[in-house]
Amino acid sequence: QVQVVESGGGLVQPGGSLKLTCVVSGTVSNFVAMDWWREIPGHQRESVAVIGGGGRPHYETSVEGRFTISREKESNILYLQMDTLKVEDTAVYYCRVVDDQRGYWGQGTQVTVSS
Repeated sequence: QVQVVESGGGLVQPGGSLKLTCVVSGTVSNFVAMDWWREIPGHQRESVAVIGGGGRPHYETSVEGRFTISREKESNILYLQMDTLKVEDTAVYYCRVVDDQRGYWGQGTQVTVSS
């Protein structure tokens, strides 16, 4: 079974930085992409950043220029470098790995941006 585990969340001040890590165990037979989502209280889960097999990243407009998604060559670790954090970035962040049939979700990690 594929297991997805996020880590690196925490409390940071506005303007600060945080780096999230997502470790995937098990075998993803037909890898398509990995991405980060976030869930803000009172809002539906939204896509934050995605990176496909070709390594090209795409970002949600509100985080573009501030967040950087990257993947290790082995494609089993995903990172989200978050810079210039804003209060509105506060959310539970989820990692997902996608194969040609389905996505596998992590349990989420809480990111709180507060002064």
